[in-house]
Amino acid sequence: MQCLHDALAQLGLDKQVAVTTAHNLGVLATSYPPSSAYFRKDLLPLLCPILDFHARTGSPFLVNAYPYFAYAEDPTGVELEYALLEPTYAGVADPSSGLHYPNLLVAQVDAVYHAIAAANTAAARAVEVRVSETGWPSAGDANETGATPQNAARYNGNVMRLVADGKGTPLRPSVALRAYMFALFNENMKPGPTSERNYGLFKPDGTPVYELSYRLPKDNTNSGGGGGGAIGGSSGTIGGGGEYNGHGEDGGYYSISASAKPAVKLSSALLLIMLHNFYVL
Repeated sequence: MQCLHDALAQLGLDKQVAVTTAHNLGVLATSYPPSSAYFRKDLLPLLCPILDFHARTGSPFLVNAYPYFAYAEDPTGVELEYALLEPTYAGVADPSSGLHYPNLLVAQVDAVYHAIAAANTAAARAVEVRVSETGWPSAGDANETGATPQNAARYNGNVMRLVADGKGTPLRPSVALRAYMFALFNENMKPGPTSERNYGLFKPDGTPVYELSYRLPKDNTNSGGGGGGAIGGSSGTIGGGGEYNGHGEDGGYYSISASAKPAVKLSSALLLIMLHNFYVL
């Protein structure tokens, strides 16, 4: 990462291009409640230099956050509506901080913020946390609770709504949440449980897996080009803007129909190729 940053600096591009790397939530020793979160002690020798790098260069800390896994592991202890980011859910309070968490995704992000603060006070003041992957499987094995097309559509639609709102988390309300959705396509050759092959919005032949739509607020000014709160680009990501309406304007509406033909056109939506192991933003 440092070598990449140095090379960019030599070209005068270090202010335009950020170098970072992604982590899964397994780097946390505990994540609930968010205020009690801290990194695994065995990983601190690796994570602390990375946090120093982020604080020094201004690049974000990326985390792969999947409320689905928390729900699937404990469906009786984690409310489905909380995991699906349903706006009507009452939410959960952090008993230590007093902060109210309307959904599990922002709770996971704030857990990472708290872990950063516990590991590196200077980094806590300077480093932004972004969600490098999030999604919900549309199918799974018999023991993979909640992996359905209906839940996947609800979750991904709510992620779009949440990010398009341009708001932050309870701990960082002024820092607009940014998230990258996983994934654009189902991966029919991927090993592991059935859910691992069914995170995509589309099947390998290009047909939609399920219907998904969301209308942006009229005053939304987010964009996929890096503006605050953009669902930035594509593991796949949904950018601000919307469906071209044939009159030279963005209609502010994203729609994926399961009845669409294979040659689906997604305007102003979905697409950033995420590099494995490191990211150049």
